[in-house]
Formats: sequence, C-alpha cells, structure tokens
Amino acid sequence: MVVWAGCAAPPIPSGPEDARAVRSPAAASVAPAVPAAGIGRAAAEPAAPATTEPAAAGTRDPVQAGDAANALERGLASWYGRRFHGRRTASGERYDRHAMTAAHRTLPFGTRVRVRSVVTGMEVVVRINDRGPFKRSRVIDLSQAAFHALGLQGRGVAQVELLPE
Repeated sequence: MVVWAGCAAPPIPSGPEDARAVRSPAAASVAPAVPAAGIGRAAAEPAAPATTEPAAAGTRDPVQAGDAANALERGLASWYGRRFHGRRTASGERYDRHAMTAAHRTLPFGTRVRVRSVVTGMEVVVRINDRGPFKRSRVIDLSQAAFHALGLQGRGVAQVELLPE
C-alpha cells in the first residue's frame, strides 16, 4: 500500500516571519551563518555586498557575493495542492496548503530553510514538516502557498536554491 503525504502547518496561526516573500537579495540586509551543528539556529552576520551591475531584462536579480556558495542544495522544487490538504504529514501535522511549509528528505522537522527561485529571484522561508519529495529529480516539495509566493503560479516544477535561514 502506498501512502502519500503532503506538507502541513502547525495548528497555531502563522506569524509574519512565515509569510516573507522578498526579492532576492538586495531586500535582505543580513545573510545568516550556518554552523555545521545546526541549520537554522545560527546568528546572523553582515551580508556580502550586492553586485552593482543591473540585471538584464528577463533575468533574476543580482546575487550577493558568497550567497550561491552558501546554498545547501540546488535542484527542482514541486508543490502540494488541494489533493493533500488536511492529510497527516510525516511529522504528524495536518497539511495546510496555505502555510509556508515544505517536505525534504533529510532535514530535521522544524528546520527553517530559505528557498530562492532561480526563475524569479524571489525567496520564501519555509518550515520542514514532511518527508519527500518522492521523485529523485526533485530536492524539495513546497506547499502551494510557498510555491505561489515565489511567483511560480502555473508551473509544476521550478529550479530553486535552498539556503540556510
């Protein structure tokens, strides 16, 4: 028997930090440091200066120096929608397609990860609360809200970078 689970959200309302969707990277004033002992638990340090070259039409915003080197993973992201809404996830929570959550194969539940769309340059912060994706070609499954906050409506999958929060 095959059981599919989706991303879920906690029963408490999401705070403003969960709803962040910002243009990358100039809008961010700090870049987090990640110690080997724990992703998402590090203190922030000053960001590297942004590039001064303007972005060409149809491309993403300039990337801060060192940001791409800090990427945890790069690859395809997909999303969960209405079909999984309300079902239990691997963490035991119920999936809420309107919450900023995601499924990842190895990151611990509760870890916050910044996801940047390579297509739009936009970023969101999601909380890992499920296991997946189940297709090898993908690195993360995002909730419907997170996928849309990245400006990726109408797509099934998109290229992303996972960065430490």
